[in-house]
Amino acid sequence: MTQPSDSELVHRAKAGDLAAFEALTNRYERQIYSLVLHIVRHQQDAEDVTQQAFLSALENLDGFREEASFATWLRRIATYAALKIIRKRRGLDTLSLEAATEPQEGYETIPHPEYIADWRQSPDILVRQNETRKLLDEALSQLDEKHRLVFLLRDVEGLSIKETAEAMALSEANVKVRLLRARLQLRERLTQTLGDPSRQVEPHRHDQSLTFGSDTAE
Repeated sequence: MTQPSDSELVHRAKAGDLAAFEALTNRYERQIYSLVLHIVRHQQDAEDVTQQAFLSALENLDGFREEASFATWLRRIATYAALKIIRKRRGLDTLSLEAATEPQEGYETIPHPEYIADWRQSPDILVRQNETRKLLDEALSQLDEKHRLVFLLRDVEGLSIKETAEAMALSEANVKVRLLRARLQLRERLTQTLGDPSRQVEPHRHDQSLTFGSDTAE
């Protein structure tokens, strides 16, 4: 039997069919919990935020204009709710994460990698391996929170630079720098495990204009 699409379930839920919204909840509950747990890193908080995200989605469903997919909309609700938890932990209800961390960062502060080597296998093969996902999770857990959150929002959840900046109360320039730092640190840590030592090369100075993808254009 063909399962109804998200759009069909949303339309039914908007019409008052709570069973349709329950079906959406069952479809995305595990994904949302996993996302929130990566952000808050505390099981009880993750469970509370997940429940809160679905309740908020239900309460605001009539205002969902379906310009993005339901999954994207739901992830953004959950992301903002999770970031509120982090702010409350630090007593930052009215203070931005930016003000609580450090002055504006610049590209001149980007660290140079200490270990560079060609990977033993191509990235497209590596990402299909379960052990690689585990390595990435471990590497992410070792990042400073400010860099980990930017990477999660931008590269894992697919928020734009502007959306990430708004969610974290940062400038777009600072988001770009933190994202670059996170990517470099993750690549270096993963390379230490996945790299071929026989093909290790000497570290070289990064071009300060170095960018990844099209982030500087966003």
